Amino acid sequence: MLPKLEYLFSFLRVKHLIGSPPGLLGMAKSEAIRDLVIPLDPTVRALGVVSLLNDFSSEVAVRTLPLFLANVLGVRIGIIGLIEGIAESTATLLKLVSGYLSDRTGRKKALALWGYGFSNFTKPLLYFATSWGLVLAVRFLDRVGKGIRTAPRDALIADITPPGLRGRAFGFNKALDKAGGFLGLVVAAGVLYLTQQNTLTLTRESYEWLVLLAVLPGFGAVAVLACWVEERPRSPIKSSPVLIWSEMNGRFWAFIGVLTLFTLGNSSDAFLMLRAQTVGFSTVEIFLVVAAFSLVVALTSTKGGTLSDTFGRRGLVIVAWLIYAVIYLGFAFASARWHIWILYAGYGLYYGAFLGASSALVAELVPPHIRGTAYGIFNAALGVTAFPASLLAGFLWEWYGSSAPFLFGAALALLATIGLVMIPLRR
Repeated sequence: MLPKLEYLFSFLRVKHLIGSPPGLLGMAKSEAIRDLVIPLDPTVRALGVVSLLNDFSSEVAVRTLPLFLANVLGVRIGIIGLIEGIAESTATLLKLVSGYLSDRTGRKKALALWGYGFSNFTKPLLYFATSWGLVLAVRFLDRVGKGIRTAPRDALIADITPPGLRGRAFGFNKALDKAGGFLGLVVAAGVLYLTQQNTLTLTRESYEWLVLLAVLPGFGAVAVLACWVEERPRSPIKSSPVLIWSEMNGRFWAFIGVLTLFTLGNSSDAFLMLRAQTVGFSTVEIFLVVAAFSLVVALTSTKGGTLSDTFGRRGLVIVAWLIYAVIYLGFAFASARWHIWILYAGYGLYYGAFLGASSALVAELVPPHIRGTAYGIFNAALGVTAFPASLLAGFLWEWYGSSAPFLFGAALALLATIGLVMIPLRR
């Protein structure tokens, strides 16, 4: 089904663009024809299905955790920031280790399978959560799985995809990831509507239903990965981590540096949901607005990655960070419900432009035989500042009000954009 849809969309683009003038439209026509002639590898499509099912499960059970903590357990915002920070930072060290192991052993699929399995077999424990300590423990275990799987999965995609299609391949994976999130949130919103109607706050009974709803898709993601993802044989390397890191040049480390600066202001998306509650959103409405965000990401990620194949990775990342800065400024000053809807849609455009382009850029900055380690470092950079970013956002919220963490995030996004413009990413 997925290949047929891919061919259909590409054919319609070709038909629409035939006869277009030279220049940018001509380039777009060539891009559409290339998509039709060169489909994505079946393993890339299978990994997309894995991401779809896994994110369906995560969005249903994990996305609502901040509301569960605040509304059901009565946890303070600062503690929620602490939990989210620890959860997101937990995976950092494991991403580095699993990336190196995927290069060292040459067994990327096995590591990805362990990671997806670990997350989806521990997630159901949230059904029994009665204190924030248990929630923290389950979130920790879930992030262990993410830390194990992320770098090997990205290296798998890079290994089996030609350089000129990597942006589209990564964008496709992120698009299906968010498509799963969209479907999960819509279904969850229906469950919440039926179980608690227009109640502004989440109830325990509703959350327990959501956890049960997340179980089967999570197990399905593991099954698809085990049965339909194939790995191309690659000789393992025997270098130490220090020697591998020494093979990564200054361009790669400069990109990691500005990425780390940006992510220091990119606190957990839980704060966006809590911000929506401050302007009067009910639990069901929060699910719907986050579903709309996921739909925007799903519709734009493949196109964003493809544009990076045509016009360059750095330009797309710069556009994404500028969008992020504007959106976070908007969240800082939002005062009406329609503001939140527009801002969430804009936030989806940031994701659509950034995810595929940045992942494809990493593959171009390092030699092929150390891509697993490079993706471990890249994903670690996205997570290493998650703890201080979320912890700081929680305290800024409590000390200076709900606008403070968003102003801080916008400022760091602008600084990181300036840094990215200044560093030379080409040899």
